[in-house]
Amino acid sequence: MTSFIVFLILLALVFDFLNGFNDSANSIATIVSTRVLSPRRAVLWAAFFNFIAFLFLGLHVATTIGKGVVDVNIIDPNVILATLVGACLWDIAAWYVGLPTSSSHALIGGLVGSALAKTGPTALVYSGIFKIILFIFISPVVGLCLGLGFGVIVHRFFRRSTPSRVDHIFRKGQLISAAMFSLGHGGNDAQKTMGIIAGLLFSAGLLGTEFYIPFWVVISCQAAIALGTMFGGWRIVKTMGQRIAKLRPVDGFCAETGAAFSLFVTTAMGIPVSTTHTITGAIMGVGSLRRLSAVRWGVAGRIVWAWILTIPCAAAVSAVTYFFFH
Repeated sequence: MTSFIVFLILLALVFDFLNGFNDSANSIATIVSTRVLSPRRAVLWAAFFNFIAFLFLGLHVATTIGKGVVDVNIIDPNVILATLVGACLWDIAAWYVGLPTSSSHALIGGLVGSALAKTGPTALVYSGIFKIILFIFISPVVGLCLGLGFGVIVHRFFRRSTPSRVDHIFRKGQLISAAMFSLGHGGNDAQKTMGIIAGLLFSAGLLGTEFYIPFWVVISCQAAIALGTMFGGWRIVKTMGQRIAKLRPVDGFCAETGAAFSLFVTTAMGIPVSTTHTITGAIMGVGSLRRLSAVRWGVAGRIVWAWILTIPCAAAVSAVTYFFFH
């Protein structure tokens, strides 16, 4: 293994750390904003479940990223370098302005941009890319519907209970829902970096003739995203936890549970979706249960624009980076 490949693996783990740092708000925003846990305890809670996610959710998404976005045979160290630089720069820019953008789609956009710069359109696996783009729109809608659905069920079941009793129950329940969502986050997002590293190793002939995800890659990526979550992205917590809709513990429970179920299903199907998209949709669904005006649709619209711009912007930065280093 050359020093350049080792450097690229370390750079990929830095991206994974930034992914956890940027997306930590997705895991802890509701539980912090409802004051169920302090920020310090919330990030430790989320980081633990981020780390153990691979034990429950398999490695289907990692395989999709490794060979389902671009032709694995055109991947080389320069392609991986440009991919990671493009994704990292977009992540940092989004964090700086406080936008809960998608690190996942930044990575996918970076991979697409560098592959186009190297080979052109023939390098792309269009079926995989189409599925990913489709779920940019599907995942927030599913999150919204599930969050709204859980909200309706819970509100009907507890309609005769006093507000203090409901609050007491769901302060404890939110610990479970936050853990479930953190499992989904770690299971889907960490696998994207696993796929990038495994694609690099395969292109260098270090995996033999068959593509697979080495165990040391799995552990390294889960640890990196867990550490990123522990450090947290506090700018984005405010956007996710309060600016979209004011949340109570029961609302946080419904939003996190709906988003978690969505992530479990898509991860099992090997579809790399955005945890940001999913939890934002779920929060909007729960917020609209009280009244439509409870959702700050202007903030939500700004977030949607960030989603739409992520893949092309990351792809452009990645393509420029590839040409520069090449």
